Amino acid sequence: MFKKLRENKFLFEELVKRDFKKKYTRTVLGVFWSLLSPLLQLLVMSLVFKQFFGRNTPHYTIYLFCGTLLFNWYKEATKGGMAALVSNANIFTKVNVPKYLFLLSKNIQAFINFILTLVIFAIFLAFDKIVPTWRFVLLIYPIICLIFFNIGVGMVLSALNVFFRDIAYLYDIFCMLLSYLSAIFYSIDRFDESVQRYFMLNPMYCYISYFREVVIDASIPGPYHHALCAGFALVMIIIGAWTYRHYNQKFLYYL
Repeated sequence: MFKKLRENKFLFEELVKRDFKKKYTRTVLGVFWSLLSPLLQLLVMSLVFKQFFGRNTPHYTIYLFCGTLLFNWYKEATKGGMAALVSNANIFTKVNVPKYLFLLSKNIQAFINFILTLVIFAIFLAFDKIVPTWRFVLLIYPIICLIFFNIGVGMVLSALNVFFRDIAYLYDIFCMLLSYLSAIFYSIDRFDESVQRYFMLNPMYCYISYFREVVIDASIPGPYHHALCAGFALVMIIIGAWTYRHYNQKFLYYL
């Protein structure tokens, strides 16, 4: 894989540049929308949910920001990845290039937007008087896991989108349901302990709660939490790689 990436380095770089520029074409603020959009979303969610769910939650704005930050990254990366093959069919049906290049370029674009939003996140931490500790280095772990998880999910979705175009509409509904199940704006403490353990079966909640535990609680998640984060990423990247390898030749007949 890495060898082919080096061989197609120029194409990959151009794909990343194209996707990044295309997103902000004919916009006044351009790349600043990467910063403004999550801020506006955070503002709206904070105004709506703080009175109902945030009264007993310390640092509720940061609690909310952690959830929206990671979930928006996941949603952007996977939705972009889902359309990667269909939107670039005119290229790889004429030129023999690795098809995963198009999906990876979408993930790179989403990751750049995530990094830009982290700058705003750091500013909010300062306003909320949360002092970064050495434990913040551990945030690299869920970020790396989520990178591979996003790529794996994107591979599966992009393959499904080739054969079933309805998947794009169904995935919007799925993302809405997933966001409600990821405890973005509420705390799972309101549920019984027997119910709380089931939240860890949700990969997005697993990554979000890791972030919150390090940032807000200034503590280190346990070994089980680390194992779940890595496990979800590993399973999805394996499924995604198998899907691309198994259906690689069939993509051309449906595009």
